[in-house]
Amino acid sequence: MMVSVWRYSHLLFAIASSVFLLVASITGVILAVEPISNKMEPYSVPGADELSLAQTLGHINENYGEVLAVMRDRNGFVSVTAIVEGQNQTFYIDPFTGEKLGDLIHKKPIFQFATNLHRSLFLKSTGRFLIGLASFLLILISISGIVLIAKRQGGYKQFFAPVVRENFSQYHHVVYARWALIPLLILALTGVYLSLLRFDVIPNSNVSLQVDFDSIQEEPVKEYTQFDLFKNTPLSELRELEYPFSEFVEDYYIIRLKDREVYLNQITGEVLAEEKYPALQVMTSWARVLHTGEGSIIWSIVLGFGSLAIPFLTVTGFIVYFKRPKTKIKNAYGKHESEYMVLVGTEGGTTLQFAQELHKQLLAAGKKSHLALMNAYGHFKKMEHLVVVTATYGQGEAPASAEKFIERVGKHRQRQAFDFSVVGFGSTAYPNFCQFAYEAHEALNDSANSTALQEVFTVNDRSFEAFNNWSDTWSKEVGVTLHLEKPKSTLGPKPESTFKVIDKIELPEDDTFLLSLKNLNGSRPVSGDLLSVIPAEGARERLYSIGKVNDTLVISIRRHEKGLCSNYLHQLAQGEKLTARVVDNRNFHFPKQAKKTVFIATGTGIGPFLGMIQENVKKREIHLYWGARKREAFNLYKDYIETARREGKLTAFKTAYSRENGEKTYVQHLVRQDKTLFLDVLKSKGCIMICGSIAMQKEVLRELQVLSKEHLGKDLSHYQNRKQIKMDCY
Repeated sequence: MMVSVWRYSHLLFAIASSVFLLVASITGVILAVEPISNKMEPYSVPGADELSLAQTLGHINENYGEVLAVMRDRNGFVSVTAIVEGQNQTFYIDPFTGEKLGDLIHKKPIFQFATNLHRSLFLKSTGRFLIGLASFLLILISISGIVLIAKRQGGYKQFFAPVVRENFSQYHHVVYARWALIPLLILALTGVYLSLLRFDVIPNSNVSLQVDFDSIQEEPVKEYTQFDLFKNTPLSELRELEYPFSEFVEDYYIIRLKDREVYLNQITGEVLAEEKYPALQVMTSWARVLHTGEGSIIWSIVLGFGSLAIPFLTVTGFIVYFKRPKTKIKNAYGKHESEYMVLVGTEGGTTLQFAQELHKQLLAAGKKSHLALMNAYGHFKKMEHLVVVTATYGQGEAPASAEKFIERVGKHRQRQAFDFSVVGFGSTAYPNFCQFAYEAHEALNDSANSTALQEVFTVNDRSFEAFNNWSDTWSKEVGVTLHLEKPKSTLGPKPESTFKVIDKIELPEDDTFLLSLKNLNGSRPVSGDLLSVIPAEGARERLYSIGKVNDTLVISIRRHEKGLCSNYLHQLAQGEKLTARVVDNRNFHFPKQAKKTVFIATGTGIGPFLGMIQENVKKREIHLYWGARKREAFNLYKDYIETARREGKLTAFKTAYSRENGEKTYVQHLVRQDKTLFLDVLKSKGCIMICGSIAMQKEVLRELQVLSKEHLGKDLSHYQNRKQIKMDCY
């Protein structure tokens, strides 16, 4: 519920301010160029800031008979107002010589136009109010955005953790928002502050000094270059110095420094009055600098990119919202007349699509099925089978549509016996993978009259293939035939590529084979990417991990007796062509910067690692742990492993066989056995990559979690969020 409140608040603030923010951002980008342009003018003299005021004034007075004022702006340019040939003139000078460098910079028409539009939309006070309101809404947008990103990433500690890429708009909206939030917040806060100052909501606090004219001294007479203040104050501290109007003692120097204002006796050099600027005045000065970028090229560039982010984030944000699947659910049967209940926990709507497909196919099979959100759990009079399909949000939390589920399970007891199954959707790139699915399973398991039909089944990165595999198993358990169709929104727009079969090596006793392919056109995969194969029209997609060895794609495949795709690939002969689609799997590419890497695989999961080992041209330390049922299975990969070790690309290779000589050794046992290596990899910012079955992944992660907690004092998610643990398991 809280996530929904933040999300809709974020959207509402964006809608209310979008037009004004777009105008402010575009003009802001233009105005960010002005301080950069000014700063690049040739009026800055190296080393001048180290001169004292006495030295600077001496050089100026030597060149001009009557000087009225000396100023130093935020760019470090020193200007003088003097009477030259009977006229008041203001120009930049060289503080070392006092010579004129050039005329003052005049505001260019485009910057003047942008300033007026940026401040008031040419609507005077009304426009200033609207821009101030838009700035305030931008503060609320930024705060709600911070909360939403933290919720999405699994907490504030994971704020800058890798973002799972669902689509272009979602991914870049989150990534760019994280980096733009600081400049956007500063722009918004200073914009509101300056607006409040303009409308006198914040009083304009200025220095007001009083001089006791009765006590002004006329002795001893000193040369101005001998005044202590002038001698001891560097030019870098000066903002403005006004000369006395006349030679009478009652007229004095007015000196505005960075932190205070001083009135100075023009004859004796005595300080007549002095006051530090009030905090409010200092804040106002900083607010203007932070809002305009004046005097700093770097900060102006940051503000420019921050302003540029507003239209991009606005567009991508609206795209994300309007593309979000709606959660309207229609049912042919009521909840009290249905024997099948499909409950879905979804945050953005993606999980709902899978649940809807299951529900649709149950109806097509002639079953009375009812689809609802998990928060609608209650007493269902005729329910015999319950299926829960749920995502996990943030740091293992329930999604918005399932926040009340566990509480309602405890309150509503089913009077009849029923079985249940829980399917969890998530991404292994996030910590607490599918945690809420396990919590939902536990709650149902503890409820009355319930029987768990199977353990929790997890689906990584919205894999339809994994969901369909679960459906096949579940439908057999309950005695119904289902043929799921892939939701259209999960179909990637990637173009198809053509591949030529180069070779095929079989291991009949293990029902596995290696297929070597040459890419003829289309996408250029790298090791770790996936090959999407559809063996026949209307058949479901099958994904295979790719290993790229010497420009040849290697795929390790287990052949299933009734497997449509594995048998299709097995019957391909040398020279035949295959049409397939490459799926980018960037979260599972070889970490070339890691000095030490460990690969863990079982069975055909070794495939992508064969290619990654070949990529190790710098011969960094790589350890490969591989598990299989029997020793004979290694023969399929023996040549690749031996070549890699001979070339120095593979440091060590260890195996675990579960059906060899009556001993059951699994890869997780090797993790425990070689704990020193794994701890060293984590501590030295190395990488651990896991490929194979979800069951193996869980056991390996359990071992790593124990090691991390006991010996490093940190949760394993600490290293996962730093891309030190990468997984591609199904």
